[in-house]
Amino acid sequence: MQRILSTQLAQHAGETVTIAGWIHRRRLLKSVAFLIVRDAEGLSQVVVKEAKALETLTEESVVEVTATVTRNEQAPGGVELTGPSIRVLSAVDVPLPFALHRPALSASLPTQLDHAALALRHPARRAALKVAAAATAGFRTALSEQRFVEIQTPKIVGSSTESGANVFPIDYFGRPAYLAQSPQLYKQLMVGVFERVFEVGPVFRAEPSDTARHLAQYTSLDAEMGFITDHRDVMATLTRTLSVMMATVAARARVATPKVLPEIPAVSFTEALRIAGAAEGEEDLSPAHERALGEWALREHDSEFLYVTGYPMRKRPFYTHPDPSSTAYSNGFDLLFRGLEIVTGGQRLHRHADYVAALTAAGEPLEPYRGYLDGFKYGMPPHGGWAIGLERFVARLLGIANVREVTAFPRDLHRITP
Repeated sequence: MQRILSTQLAQHAGETVTIAGWIHRRRLLKSVAFLIVRDAEGLSQVVVKEAKALETLTEESVVEVTATVTRNEQAPGGVELTGPSIRVLSAVDVPLPFALHRPALSASLPTQLDHAALALRHPARRAALKVAAAATAGFRTALSEQRFVEIQTPKIVGSSTESGANVFPIDYFGRPAYLAQSPQLYKQLMVGVFERVFEVGPVFRAEPSDTARHLAQYTSLDAEMGFITDHRDVMATLTRTLSVMMATVAARARVATPKVLPEIPAVSFTEALRIAGAAEGEEDLSPAHERALGEWALREHDSEFLYVTGYPMRKRPFYTHPDPSSTAYSNGFDLLFRGLEIVTGGQRLHRHADYVAALTAAGEPLEPYRGYLDGFKYGMPPHGGWAIGLERFVARLLGIANVREVTAFPRDLHRITP
């Protein structure tokens, strides 16, 4: 008999069916016992008249159950399984480090991470990963609809040239190499091939930041587009992309999502400093400033998103295009979501001579950038793009303080296993 999932049981009332999954919980009463079986879609309730039949079964053991689907409004999904035949496919014979049947995991986060293979089975942890999957699917859908082409770029690079962030060195057949900080330089080159490109992939940052919002490896949702006028074209495309991502999360993960206005409010960096009460002349926004801006955007514009544009050039990578009207500032932006920066983007330089001048002014040798600079030597349109940190986005969406709680196997300053 073909196995069906828990969510399909209601369609088979009165029929004999087979389900399979993990024993989520046993409830042993005097006259009857209940076996709660968990599969990828949810929970099924199995009614067992002889409680002794369940005494040797342990939570998280994998079982196959053949039984009759019987209507019961008190059961999950309005049906339960009666008259079961239970076959153990894989028995658990060791104590569990924590229980999974409670609404929230009682174990500390380090304990959960140490036992990730088990902790990720908990419905709450699993739900967060499902949101991440839905957000990624929405990202791909939105950009494909806007004529973007998905690409894959190297994660092993020969020089640490991208953003100045710390990098992880590796031994590459006896030669020095590094794990890529982002696909930035490659996705710019691919604008010369497809005009509009995107990538979903890992990036690596060897920053000694031991905070709830930093990881040494995270998933970056990158996009780059050519033939733009300036960064505002990039922002408009990002806004449309976010709208589709939110709709996809709501539909696939059944999570409430905030509205994305057709035009997300935007303030200049200097105006943001004033709104947040920052000292004049500061060159970056602190977490406290970002929170204040998020509160302001919600209060003044009923928006949980806010663009901050025109960051000082000194705080932006060398490839950033300056504001033509005030070259000390950039055509770059950040997107704040509920008072937290989740996206960095902007317009890039596109002329070879401008790159040579920018790198020379920064005291950087040109040779490590030769392959990158060739793309601009051979002609590149005005272009720009952005990068979304997936884990940070999901954590903010779900109201979870620590990005490790929405990451399957996080890598940070202290953790490289499991």
